[in-house]
Amino acid sequence: MLRFSESVSFDRRLAPFDVEGSRAHAAMLARVGLLSRRDRAAIDAGLRAIGREIAAGKFRWDVRLEDVHMNIEQALTKRVPAAARLHTGRSRNDQVATDIRLYLKSACAGLAARIAAAQRAILRAARAADGVLIPGYTHLQRAQPVPLGHHLCAWLEMLQRDAGRFAAVADHANWCPLGSGAIAGTTLRLDREFTARELGFVDAAGRPRVTRNSMDAVSDRDVHVEFAAACALTGAHLSRIAEDLILWATREFDFVALPDEFTTGSSLMPQKKNPDALELIRGKAARLQGNLQTLLTLVKGLPLTYNRDLQEDKPPMFDSHDQLGLCLEVLAGTVAGLKVKRASCAAAVADPALLATDLADYLVRRGVAFREAHHAVGAAVRAAEEAAVPLNRLPWATLRAIHPRFGRDWTRAFDLTRAMALRRGTGMPGPAGLRRELARWRERLE
Repeated sequence: MLRFSESVSFDRRLAPFDVEGSRAHAAMLARVGLLSRRDRAAIDAGLRAIGREIAAGKFRWDVRLEDVHMNIEQALTKRVPAAARLHTGRSRNDQVATDIRLYLKSACAGLAARIAAAQRAILRAARAADGVLIPGYTHLQRAQPVPLGHHLCAWLEMLQRDAGRFAAVADHANWCPLGSGAIAGTTLRLDREFTARELGFVDAAGRPRVTRNSMDAVSDRDVHVEFAAACALTGAHLSRIAEDLILWATREFDFVALPDEFTTGSSLMPQKKNPDALELIRGKAARLQGNLQTLLTLVKGLPLTYNRDLQEDKPPMFDSHDQLGLCLEVLAGTVAGLKVKRASCAAAVADPALLATDLADYLVRRGVAFREAHHAVGAAVRAAEEAAVPLNRLPWATLRAIHPRFGRDWTRAFDLTRAMALRRGTGMPGPAGLRRELARWRERLE
């Protein structure tokens, strides 16, 4: 049963936050007269010493004491007898809820920093890809030409939404449950607002934020689920980015070369350069989704308030934090070492069929309804395929037979530089708009 029920093997990760919470609780008890100033000073000094030992890896954990809280409390009481008073007015239920919220605020900040680092690597790659065009794809079929920088900016947008989600999770975690007790608070006079301020549970104006219902405070695991969801969605985005890079690095696409540090060779085929790091990012995305499912399943049938099932909320949460952090670092390193194959990109984007939609737009500007123009260009594409010639090499007479609104200047639609310059609208990949976007991202990230 001891092996089955202990959690200190994984929840000792909460130790710095448990020490922080206990120091604030002791300060509050002294403030309201439930602890002498002398005892508070001794407890605080003892907690700080234990914190240093934990940070140095010198603290001895004992599974017989079950969890991080009892390990720290027992060690403190041996050194400072007055620590027997420390648990006044609190339960392990509100204690762990507080620890987790402190942990999640820190975890969100750390992941946001890693997201920003990955974004900076992507931004540098986008700026270095000035003038490079590639085919954009729908249904994994060549669709329209786009600047490589525009494609990379799409990754920046995805990751920025992820950063916003972690900011929201941190805000949802920013409510102090300490003082809720096991379920119904305490008859002792506590100053929950003081504790909240001590621990940084405050709003933008510095006002304390304390939970409003003691039963909800000790059983709420929404913020755990939200954190895992934010990790899972970020992982899905990283998986999509990884898939783009995996495709681009194939001989069939040949748009980029991946850095050797993030690839491996084959154990049998000496010519292979496998994108293992990117494939692992795809695999880790599944793991992150599994952690989210674990937490949702864990809480779905629990009655209020605390149940021991909730001990199992920590491993998937810790794992999501660790794995996503690694994925972000690996992505940043991979992108930083990326080499763009400009000649291959130029050859791929030279296919005039990529500008078939621009040809339909040409007819629209000449007064043709878009559906009619779309039909006419489709007929032109079929004619080019049957004649085995590029679309822009069809005889003008053939075009005139398809639709009378084709003028002698119809081939202007296949000028790539002009085609890009015409894309002037907000969010479009025209060169002026891309320069503005790169400048905006540079100001935001650097």
